[in-house]
Amino acid sequence: MAIAFSASAAASRSEALTARYERIRNASVALASRLAPEDQVVQTIPEVSPTKWHLAHVTWFFERFCLKEHKPGYRAVDDRYDYLFNSYYYTVGEMYRRPQRGLLSRPTVAEILEFRNRVDEAMLALIAEREGDAAFEALVELGLNHEQQHQELLLTDIKHVFLSNPLGPAYDELPAPPAAEAAPLEFVPRGGGLLEIGSRGGGFCFDNETPRHQELVRDHALGHRLVTNAEYRRFIEARGYTEPALWLSDGWSTIREERWNRPLCWSEDLEQEFTLGGWRPIDPDAPVCHVSFYEADAFARWAGARLPTEAEWELAAAEAESGGALDAPETTVGLAESQTSGRIAEPETRSAVAAGANLLDAGYLHPIASGERGAVAQLFGDVWEWTASPYAPYPGFRPLGGSLGEYNGKFMCNQMVVRGGSCATWAEHIRATYRSFFYPRDRWQFLGFRLAKDS
Repeated sequence: MAIAFSASAAASRSEALTARYERIRNASVALASRLAPEDQVVQTIPEVSPTKWHLAHVTWFFERFCLKEHKPGYRAVDDRYDYLFNSYYYTVGEMYRRPQRGLLSRPTVAEILEFRNRVDEAMLALIAEREGDAAFEALVELGLNHEQQHQELLLTDIKHVFLSNPLGPAYDELPAPPAAEAAPLEFVPRGGGLLEIGSRGGGFCFDNETPRHQELVRDHALGHRLVTNAEYRRFIEARGYTEPALWLSDGWSTIREERWNRPLCWSEDLEQEFTLGGWRPIDPDAPVCHVSFYEADAFARWAGARLPTEAEWELAAAEAESGGALDAPETTVGLAESQTSGRIAEPETRSAVAAGANLLDAGYLHPIASGERGAVAQLFGDVWEWTASPYAPYPGFRPLGGSLGEYNGKFMCNQMVVRGGSCATWAEHIRATYRSFFYPRDRWQFLGFRLAKDS
């Protein structure tokens, strides 16, 4: 099975695979430990999955693709879980319908945690047995990156669950954001040409980041920071939601059908927003979030600009990454504390990789204001940035072989690319070439945007 993770990179990791496996698996349980069992069974919209389903699904992934296929004689913890916790891998069988996951009172949270424990015990033994097997280690690495994706989903999904509760419960008491005043928006000129994007290899990446290829990029300018709450409020006050000329046809239909007139988590008076720490006053200088592609596109048109293409975004992010904005992590911060207390590290204990970006390691769990100016900033963390690019295969793209080929490739239709990670993304998980994707009407994720212009 060919997975986009090189054998040399696997062998050179300073952290043993067993330690990495335990660390990442423990992080999921730590993130869920802030929740009561009752919190973990709720599903508010089809896009949101219950917390306990996330905990079970990522475990099913290891059982189905590692243990069942690579450990002779392995007996599944419960054969029925193949149906309950499969997500979209039709090549291995049918699955319980996604919109109905919140109807599953059983297995209980306790039973799912026991499922995790039993699979972890078997996985750690198998990792030890297969030490040095590059293909198997690559498969485990894929599973761990998959789990980190679901750790972000666990947070964004429970935020929607709590938003839907009239009591407005908090996931945790969040630290106060640093005081910063957003500088006036500047557009930074950037040259074009026949330029390369995509993974260079030498480390883990998902198959949709490959192959590296050339893109024709026009001269352009990027907004030096993300669009702020104050700027988006002006769009609302200018009656942007009532002007059909600003909206794509599908967007206009959507906002009328759904009666949208503000970002998802904003109060009706545009003064408060719901966070993982509960309701609090909107920070006018922080990036706006929980907006759809349609809303981002309409704002850009109202502002006399446009959204960046994913190539424009990646080229700027690659420069920041190579310049040390995202160095290799010295340590993984917060997980040792999380394993015992369920808390995420406070900002002063962030790792080097998170020092210049508001990622999950920082502990804010919400976009924060940036006072930077001059250079293109806020490329990593805070919010996933909508781009103008449809999610499509790169020229020459080949999905993974077998069932894992369903991971990315079959979704390359009717969705839009987002880039950069969010305040709920681990620093070690994000990179300049990372491509994620959502439907243009999606808003429940930490989704925001920056502006671009043609030169």
